[in-house]
Amino acid sequence: MANPVLPSSGVLSPLGLDSVRLAAGFWGDRAALNRDVTMAHCQEWMEREGWIGNFRGQRPRRGREFSDSEIYKLLEGMAWADHPALPELAETVGRAQEGDGYLNTRWSGNRYTDFEWGHELYCYGHLIQAGVARLRTHGEDRLTEITLRAADHVCRRFMDTTETCGHPVVEMALVELYRATGAERYLEMARRFVERRGLPALGDIPFGRAYFQDDLPVRQAQVFRGHVVRALYLASGVVDVAVETGDEELLKTVEAQWERTLTRRTHLTGGMGSRHADESYGEDFELPPDRAYNETCASIASIMLAHRLLLATGDVRYAEVTERTMYNMLATGVALDGRSFFYANPLHVRVAAAPPEGVNHAAEGSLRSQWFDVSCCPNNIARTLASLGAYVAAADSGGVRIHQHTPAEIRHGELALRVETGYPWSGGVTVRVLEDGAGAVSLRVPSWASGATLSAGSGPARPVAPGYATAQGPWRAGDEIRLELPMEPRWTYPDRRIDALRGCAAVERGPLVYCAESVGDEPPLAHLTVRAPVPPAEVPSAEEDGTAGGEAVELEVAAVRAAPRGNGWPYGPEPDQVSGGADTVLRLVPYHRWGNRGPATMRVWLPVAE
Repeated sequence: MANPVLPSSGVLSPLGLDSVRLAAGFWGDRAALNRDVTMAHCQEWMEREGWIGNFRGQRPRRGREFSDSEIYKLLEGMAWADHPALPELAETVGRAQEGDGYLNTRWSGNRYTDFEWGHELYCYGHLIQAGVARLRTHGEDRLTEITLRAADHVCRRFMDTTETCGHPVVEMALVELYRATGAERYLEMARRFVERRGLPALGDIPFGRAYFQDDLPVRQAQVFRGHVVRALYLASGVVDVAVETGDEELLKTVEAQWERTLTRRTHLTGGMGSRHADESYGEDFELPPDRAYNETCASIASIMLAHRLLLATGDVRYAEVTERTMYNMLATGVALDGRSFFYANPLHVRVAAAPPEGVNHAAEGSLRSQWFDVSCCPNNIARTLASLGAYVAAADSGGVRIHQHTPAEIRHGELALRVETGYPWSGGVTVRVLEDGAGAVSLRVPSWASGATLSAGSGPARPVAPGYATAQGPWRAGDEIRLELPMEPRWTYPDRRIDALRGCAAVERGPLVYCAESVGDEPPLAHLTVRAPVPPAEVPSAEEDGTAGGEAVELEVAAVRAAPRGNGWPYGPEPDQVSGGADTVLRLVPYHRWGNRGPATMRVWLPVAE
């Protein structure tokens, strides 16, 4: 089955890319743009920067110590998308592999001398994931041969040591290779890597061992901490190991860590990471909007983990978190033209500054960048969008559960379904039965969708609560199941323990978080305060969304200008006042669309007038 995650057990069984075909719409159009534009863009830049040339033996070597992994991520995306450039690129990679399976353009001749920062096992992890994708979509070929030789080298070298890598990912890659081949050594190697971490297995660094998740054994940790991408990749591998070894205690440990992280260390957009210095989580409720890091790769890792937990437990909350993160982080990370990217995703940008042309040497900006010194995010986006159909639906013992509402065709057993929807701009979801058959069809009802209704065939619409709304067969070709989700915009308020957000509110509509975007700082967002009790009003969008038949929905809220203090000093004995003049209308756009019209200031959390 063409799927990035294929556990041998769990409450739900994944449906792969051969069972779920995305159609034109919000995600289908982005997946098509990814295959036609973004992948070529990534390959062109990696040729230009010399990262692919490293595999041809160019000297001096170019790029960071982990740049090999970016080629592997792109290869994985190409495998899922059946991209014609894959065979030649794989052959280029293969020529650099050494006789014992070792493959790394940075450390050849000086192997395994820096486990903290060397990223050798991390690079293998992404290579193995690419090889698994190719094996599941195409069968054995040059890329799978390279992958198996590298994986066997890892097992020979590390099975009986206490060493591990400063950047997890090889753990979940090895488990997936075990699932694809049945070779027990890959699962055992992954299990040992998981159990070694936190003994400790790595040296100390200025950020502390928590940066590597090496401060505590996995089973003793209570929350995700340290470098966010590392933490989420590790947790994904831990879930994989737990599922394949039947270790229920280990699975429950990750569930508890996820729960505390979600409720105390996650931003409204689903983004994770509050600190720029070490790309890490903050402490509980340390969620500043302007200094939020929220790396795009971290959002992708969060989707990977939530999907694994969904399959293992069947808990619908994981699907809802996936949706929030997909619409407000994954979709934000790439421009509407597919050729530029955000690395960091703060919720408040104070200065409208364009990044440099070409390579951005920083991770920030109020416009997306064509490329970065560390371009993990573009290639991560490429492989995720290429495999996105695998996250749409899953099977249970009675039929199919549809988790992500997007136009698609779904086939499983006797069920052949076509999903038609304008979501997230409209709340109607129609599932059309294509062939006679039997089985339950369950549609996810989000927690915000109070008042949702479901109807099947000629039956009346009935209210459905958040969770799963199920319609039972048997079905005749032409039958329809209709889910109606209320899409009224709503104010959202933060937990008071998030001190950086006290006195603020945000606006959501459906699964989308909205933001105030000011191109050229007009209106000046720093001077405006909103009247949060006034309901937001929907207005026609100034621009098309760019997806088939999809027009973005924008919102307007009432705002008032803050009056400056008379003495010019920004502090005083009395609370700040807002002016008594007429309200200003402030237009809000979906967060994932900001930064497409030019350098802009932006904020998600808006100060509320007293």
